[in-house]
Amino acid sequence: MSIRVLVCDDQALVRTGFVTILDAQADLDVVGEASDGRAAVELARRLRPDVVVMDIRMPVLDGIEATRELAGPGVADPIRTLVVTTFNLDEYVFQALRAGASGFLLKDATPQQLIAGVRTVAAGDALLAPAVTRQLIGRFGTRVRPADPAAAAGQVLAPRELEVLRLIATGLSNAEIAATLVISAETVKTYVSRILTKLDLRDRVQAVVYAYRNGLADPTQ
Repeated sequence: MSIRVLVCDDQALVRTGFVTILDAQADLDVVGEASDGRAAVELARRLRPDVVVMDIRMPVLDGIEATRELAGPGVADPIRTLVVTTFNLDEYVFQALRAGASGFLLKDATPQQLIAGVRTVAAGDALLAPAVTRQLIGRFGTRVRPADPAAAAGQVLAPRELEVLRLIATGLSNAEIAATLVISAETVKTYVSRILTKLDLRDRVQAVVYAYRNGLADPTQ
């Protein structure tokens, strides 16, 4: 079955480029386009795409608020959202992740990265670029830490799960975590699933944000 995609960007040239790239893939089907955030929300709710490719800076309603309405806390049936941005808008990216985005890409990403990103998010995984993620969330995560850091995680997670969460926060993949801890990738996958369930998190992006908000990762790394 094709992955149904909604493309949202206020720049017609960028939007057309994304549509052309995605529609050329046999397994991807662009079902709609939007040029502002409000139209994006309305179209997404009506069309129910598998993935929304969302720009951050758009008129009427920006991409962060549009993402929050589609995938934020309290949304009963969230729609997976992949945010695209430019590097100098990194604080907005962090806000978008907190708003419920399943990941992000930079606008200078290659066509192959865009295609892979849509497929990754559609599969229910988070799209994290490790180096960029560490810089973004490391820089802004400390601003939103609660008064009692790590308390909830320390009470809920087993020591090994806590260790895996800290490694997730550095942007490592399951395979990289497995190599670091000298365990199998399948075992890591099980730990990740337990962490998300115990902390009531949707995906790895939320796990990274959670780790920084709760003082479980060093933002200087």
